[in-house]
Amino acid sequence: MLGRTALITGASRGIGRAIADLFRSQGATVLVPNRQEMDLASTESIERYCAGLGERVDILVNNAGINPLAAAGEFSDADLAGTLQVNLIAPMVLLRALSPGMAERGYGRIVNISSIWSGVCKPRRFVYATTKSGINGMTRAAAVELAGSGVMVNAVAPGFVATELTRQNNSEDELRKITENIPAGRLAEPKEIAEVVAFLCSSRNSFIVGQTIFVDGGFTCQ
Repeated sequence: MLGRTALITGASRGIGRAIADLFRSQGATVLVPNRQEMDLASTESIERYCAGLGERVDILVNNAGINPLAAAGEFSDADLAGTLQVNLIAPMVLLRALSPGMAERGYGRIVNISSIWSGVCKPRRFVYATTKSGINGMTRAAAVELAGSGVMVNAVAPGFVATELTRQNNSEDELRKITENIPAGRLAEPKEIAEVVAFLCSSRNSFIVGQTIFVDGGFTCQ
């Protein structure tokens, strides 16, 4: 990671912050644009930020995401448009903007943060699960196109992680029941997800391509 430059979205808290902290500790220069610098809800803002980058980007981590809770018959047009934009379109636009430079230099690492809800699901995750399934498909498609140029694209699908978002979307009673249903017997810590991302983004990863790696304490094995 030493000497590499990484762009990480959604790095102000939770998993994103843990990834940024770990990358810095391993010697990477980390770019964590705020909403004023790059608004993921606006394709134009993303393109403008990427065009204005004064340095190369070797690593892209598409971590930012939103999760409005709504069932299949409940979601609003705003929920649909906003979640598609932030969770799926923004990562695609960032990959489009940054991967050609990586390919030209012969090195790049892209990790998309997916979710266990791309593989299994629960009520009221309709739009969110759909976008995260899209992330997995995007990962495979990009991997096939870019691996030959030295750019490796993968996804990490966290399970239940001890973050503010998890607590926001689940009551204490729900969290207790969730923990009982995780074979490992606990929620993940953000740094545990960051460690997997860091490996995939490092030069040590020489042959993992196009995979969605579930980091969930065994939850989806049941």
